Formats: sequence, structure tokens, C-alpha cells
Amino acid sequence: MRNDAHPLHRMIILGSAGSGKSTLAREIGERLGLPVIHLDALFWEPGWKQPDDKAFRTRVAAAIAGDAWVSEGNYSRQTFDLRVPRADQVIWLETPRLLCLWRVLVRALRGGRRPDLPVGCEERVDWNYVAFLRYVWNFDRDTRPRIEANLKATGPSVPIMRLHGRAQIAAYLATLPVTGREACDAKASPAISAQEMH
Repeated sequence: MRNDAHPLHRMIILGSAGSGKSTLAREIGERLGLPVIHLDALFWEPGWKQPDDKAFRTRVAAAIAGDAWVSEGNYSRQTFDLRVPRADQVIWLETPRLLCLWRVLVRALRGGRRPDLPVGCEERVDWNYVAFLRYVWNFDRDTRPRIEANLKATGPSVPIMRLHGRAQIAAYLATLPVTGREACDAKASPAISAQEMH
């Protein structure tokens, strides 16, 4: 549901794998009361099978049909024409590639499935994952220029916020009004504390 108490109703978070897109999307969603859309969950099918572009675009179009959301994930070629023109803001996470690489490697070594992935897409270290690590390492050189070009083409007037590190992310979050679940938790806290005192 759209909340007119703040001007940000549709937001896009971009960045390399391991940059923190999913985490930030959840934090913003909780703070602003926005539904969170993880594009990886819409793209991948069980067993890491890829859908055709038409099927993926149909899923994305349905997910962003509402007038308020925060979506995380790149997929610039398939989705920017759907998402970017409607966005109030784009956030680029400028996370150092060594940190991105470390995060995705740790995720794979732990095994299991991330909450932003569909069932049947468990992460593990194998030869395919080695190729994925190479993609992460070369993201700024090979992938980022294409994303930046598609972003400029589909949303030249959409504001872009570039965040470097947790300190800047925390400072940015602090500028957002608390209108979602965090606000409900804050209102509930005094009542809970009063009950605990008796």
C-alpha cells in the first residue's frame, strides 16, 4: 500500500553480487512499509534453470504492478524498461569487489539457500560457482558499464544515490521516515515495557 508520508514509493537497488542489495532492500522495506521484490527469486527456477525473457518479464511486470515497492537486482537488459521509468530513486551500492567476493564465497561455503532465492537453488562451491566468482571479480569492468548505459537510456532523470560502505548506508537509512514495521515495533515497545514492569 502506498504511503504518502514520504516521497519514495518505488525504489531500485543495484550493485554487484555480494554488495548487500537484498539486505538493504529488506531494511528499506521494513522502514518505509514497502513490499520487497527480489529479482533473483523471479528469475531463477529450481535447479538454477533460466527462464526465457518473456516469462521473466511477465513475472517482473506482475510484481511491480503496484504503486509502491522496492526492487533489488540488476537484470538491466530484461527489466530496466519496466522498472526504471517508474522509479522514484535508484540506489547504487558501491561495495569494494574484494568484500563482494568474500561475501559470495562465504555464502557458498555455508551452503543452503538464501531467502531471496527460490526453492531448489542452493548455493555451493562447484565449477559453475567458480565462474560466478570470476563474474563478481570482473563486475565493474565487464557488467557495470552496460548497466549504467541501460540506466541512462531508460531513466535519465531518475535520481541516483550512490552509497559507499555501511556508514553511508546507515546515514541514508537514518534520513528515511519510519512508517513501516519499524514504526509499529516502536509504538509497541512502551506498552510491552509497561506490562513487564507489573
